[in-house]
Amino acid sequence: MNSSMINKIAKAKRYAAEPERIQFTRFEATFQGENDVHTTTFDNGEWQCTCRFFHDWGDCSHTMAMQRVLGVTIPAAHRHGIPSGIGTSPLRH
Repeated sequence: MNSSMINKIAKAKRYAAEPERIQFTRFEATFQGENDVHTTTFDNGEWQCTCRFFHDWGDCSHTMAMQRVLGVTIPAAHRHGIPSGIGTSPLRH
């Protein structure tokens, strides 16, 4: 393996240990709930979910679970529903 690739691998490991470097701006995920499969999305700070509860309340267990899993990789202002200190790093679950 050449030294350039070795250096990139080392850098990738360092970056992975510092998840605060990453900030998602948009994504879509399939979420297997207890009763159905839902689609959760995050787009420029706005959460959406296809479940009925989200439609009625504007938040749900699926979007809150996604926030906990993603931790610091979503902007702090959009980590609602997470008590302080919980979900701050995907490495501490």
